[in-house]
Amino acid sequence: MRIRAVRSRGLSVRLDIRALTVVVLLIVAALVASVVLIGTGDFPIPAADVIRTLMGNGDAGQEFIVNELRLPRVLVGLLVGAALGLGGALFQSISRNPLGSPDVLGLGQGSTAGALIMIVLFKGSAFQVAGGSLVGGLLTGLAIYVLAWKRGVHGYRLVLVGIGVSAVVTAVNGYLLTKADLVDAARAVVWMTGSLNGRGWEQVWPLLTLCAVLVPLVLVNARPLRMLEMGDDVAYALGVRVERTRMLLMLSAVLLTASATAAAGPVSFVALTAPQLSRRLTRSPGPNLVPAMCMGAALLIVADWASQRAFGADQLPVGVVTGVVGGVYLLWLLVTERKAGRI
Repeated sequence: MRIRAVRSRGLSVRLDIRALTVVVLLIVAALVASVVLIGTGDFPIPAADVIRTLMGNGDAGQEFIVNELRLPRVLVGLLVGAALGLGGALFQSISRNPLGSPDVLGLGQGSTAGALIMIVLFKGSAFQVAGGSLVGGLLTGLAIYVLAWKRGVHGYRLVLVGIGVSAVVTAVNGYLLTKADLVDAARAVVWMTGSLNGRGWEQVWPLLTLCAVLVPLVLVNARPLRMLEMGDDVAYALGVRVERTRMLLMLSAVLLTASATAAAGPVSFVALTAPQLSRRLTRSPGPNLVPAMCMGAALLIVADWASQRAFGADQLPVGVVTGVVGGVYLLWLLVTERKAGRI
């Protein structure tokens, strides 16, 4: 790992050259995949024409297809992937456990419960379902925090409580599905798979606004978060307000995860895999927040392209692809952690 200090007018910034290179490559990969994805569909558009249209020089047909139909879907995918990657990195850092992911802790299931309540009990609109999902995720996160509290919130207790809450909420979701009529059940199952189909500008702007507020807030607290990874006593000694910082970052992680789920449904395992893959690429200690965010965005866009093109005429929801890839990765991670004696 090469670290270079950059000084200018009394300011000093430490740059990890490898991590910076990884971030740049991930951003490039996400942008290239986005252009390819925008050009993919029943009416294929060459990449050069996609770029020209995005710059405002396309014809009327291309302007409509790119800007109104495909660009919002891609932007939702980028934002959802980035939010899940950042939220996963925060949870894994706070719990100091690679399994401390929203998928394992049950936040996705909590958001699903909120959405199912709106679909099954109140016949809610798409906007109401998204709101129910956001509220469900927030309440689940609050329940996990309260139940895991015992003179602070620590590692494995957070994960174990999250697994228990996840099991309970999953049972509630199953019950709600059994009470739904056929139409509502079909609608609920489609939402629960996790998909970017039909996503438009009405999903882009709320998610973009929330990310614009939360991402800078999280990055400002990156240094205290890194100190928290060394243990509460060390963090206290270094002047970190431990519980206040932990609560602020956990709330940010819950909001990021719940808002991403509200926008695209419970897209599984991106929050688990993105931080781990980014850390392996950067080989850098600490939470790796920016690399995890970029990795999440790139992963989701590539998975969405694969869901449309890798299975012939069948187009799968993106949650199916991330579920398969993430499930395999989770098995590998469990085997690795067991061999290392950590579980």
